Amino acid sequence: MRVLLIGANGYIGRFVADRLLADPAVQLTALGRGDDADVRFDLATGSPGALTRFLDAVHPGVVVNCAGATRGGARELTRHNTVAVATVCEALRRSGCGARLVQIGCGSEYGPSQPGSSTAEDAVPRPGGPYGVSKLAGTELVLGSGLDAVVLRVFSPAGPGTPAGSPLGRLAEAMRRAMQSGDGELKLGGLGVQRDFVDVRDVARAVHAASLSAAQGVINIGSGRAVRLRDAAAVLARVAGYGGALHELDAPPGALRGAIGHPRADSDHTAPLAYPYPDGCGSWQQADVRTARDRLGWRPRINLEESLADIWMEAACRI
Repeated sequence: MRVLLIGANGYIGRFVADRLLADPAVQLTALGRGDDADVRFDLATGSPGALTRFLDAVHPGVVVNCAGATRGGARELTRHNTVAVATVCEALRRSGCGARLVQIGCGSEYGPSQPGSSTAEDAVPRPGGPYGVSKLAGTELVLGSGLDAVVLRVFSPAGPGTPAGSPLGRLAEAMRRAMQSGDGELKLGGLGVQRDFVDVRDVARAVHAASLSAAQGVINIGSGRAVRLRDAAAVLARVAGYGGALHELDAPPGALRGAIGHPRADSDHTAPLAYPYPDGCGSWQQADVRTARDRLGWRPRINLEESLADIWMEAACRI
């Protein structure tokens, strides 16, 4: 099976590439903007016609799209998360390769949910920010394309390679700095939110399974369990060997300063107020992952403590 992987240099894409390369039945071709891609192509600016010609030449059986942007203004997010997906869908429609499309979506497409609830695939998406809106638009393009396609809505990926700007990445960096400077206490804000963390290697397994399956539509990929960020911080302190005190500086949602997991100093009182949930998902998010189990035969295998240990190992190397 020849697989065309788009976005192989991204956070999720790197692990998907590793997983697919480990399958001797897969012939992998990577397409992206980086110099180390097999083929250089920018989905946000390239034409569907150019991509169609490449598809006809390579003739993949599966196209996996891990490309996208998590940061930037609405215009940039739309280019990378919506326009780029439109290019992929149109190229596949024009091509004679008949490839299956596996699109990486995200839990932010759902937006805020009721605390204590599990979000299933039939929930009405109400994204609470521009990132979720741009990803949802991409999902709707895929679902309306008429292609053999599946969208994996990945909740909060964690584990090795976690971006420094993510909540868990910020927690690890704050702890590293505290240990490096010998601080006996760490002040953190925004720890009251609860998220469904899933290891990025488990996400890669789900992508592999989706590539081989006939499942279509939307499938949630998560752990099925919401974890409070303060509990994740406590586990991170344990695996890091940080013996200092963790002081939570949560404020009411309308007055919370800084980003989730961001360390705050006394001088922060002059900082401008920021929206407390940058992902637009409110205080709670938990995936219902029964569809992934039933249609992909997939279950998460790696627990959060192992994911956090790997995040810490990378952060500790920066000391």
